Amino acid sequence: MLNLAEWMINHGIHPFQLAKMIVSLLPGMILFALPAVLLMAVFVAFHRLSNDNELQAMKSSGISLYQMLPSVVMVSLAGFLVGLFLSSSAGPWGRKSFKDFVFTIAQSRADLGIQERIFSEPFKGITFYVSNFDPQERAMRDVFLVDRRDPAMTTTIVAREGRIDSREDLRLITVRFHEGTIFAVDKKQEEGRTITFSTYDLGIGLDDIMPALAGREKDPKEMSFDELRNALKGPPRQDRRQPEILLELMERFSIPIAVLLMGLIGAPLGAQLRAGGRLVGIVVSLVIFLFYYLLLVGVRNIGETGFLSPVVGCWLPVLFLLGACLYLMKRSEKEKSMDFFEHLLRVRDHA
Repeated sequence: MLNLAEWMINHGIHPFQLAKMIVSLLPGMILFALPAVLLMAVFVAFHRLSNDNELQAMKSSGISLYQMLPSVVMVSLAGFLVGLFLSSSAGPWGRKSFKDFVFTIAQSRADLGIQERIFSEPFKGITFYVSNFDPQERAMRDVFLVDRRDPAMTTTIVAREGRIDSREDLRLITVRFHEGTIFAVDKKQEEGRTITFSTYDLGIGLDDIMPALAGREKDPKEMSFDELRNALKGPPRQDRRQPEILLELMERFSIPIAVLLMGLIGAPLGAQLRAGGRLVGIVVSLVIFLFYYLLLVGVRNIGETGFLSPVVGCWLPVLFLLGACLYLMKRSEKEKSMDFFEHLLRVRDHA
């Protein structure tokens, strides 16, 4: 969101364009929040029933917690299906659409940001000065360009002609220069070199336009199921990203299952925690989600290095949730309260 705000303020992006970019990011945002939202909803509902003694009344009538679970299972299954749709279809589409939209805006910036006989900076760290510019042909004459993207080196290009080309498949803008000279100077002014060329290409990628989108290769989060499977068919050494690709493939199933388990955990947890109000349910739900999220991120980072097999690692958070669900169901069956949280809540109430 900070990157988007910077684009709107510094690059003059129209609010309607900004809204389209946010919409394309929504599937990923919803998928991130869905486990916490489902856990919180079920937890608060059962916590309210417990505080109002309605659970005790139903149990006195011979209705056990397991007989109350079908509605929770239906809601959790709905969350699972939504999560599966977001992780498999809407999420990759949204991320790909966002990058395509950013690249489209960058192309227009290249055309509109360069003006004749004026120092202009259509991209951060790259300054243009041209004597003549044809927007239709995207051709420049008598070009002077200063490239300050490298933190250790400043590159100055002087050329007779230049032309802006786009590679949409690579999301790469290329400025091709003809008949010129490159002056590369160390920023500490310790050394420099001069290169004469007949043709030279300067690449401007998404990592130069928006650093958060660094990388010219297609992100595994943008790939479809078929693309992920095809990427895994080659030899392991052929693609160094295979652990990351395998992890992404596994997470497209493990995260929706985590959403399902989060919903099931909310019922016994809310039924056992009797003290406190609605705020307590929200806090406890967020604590459980935070622990799950930290475990998910930690396993993901380890799995991407190849140290831990993604097939094993990505299911560890799910196994944690499954164990917590079975444990809480067992405690609820024996009508044991959550002593730790009960003690904390009593201390808070006395304070």
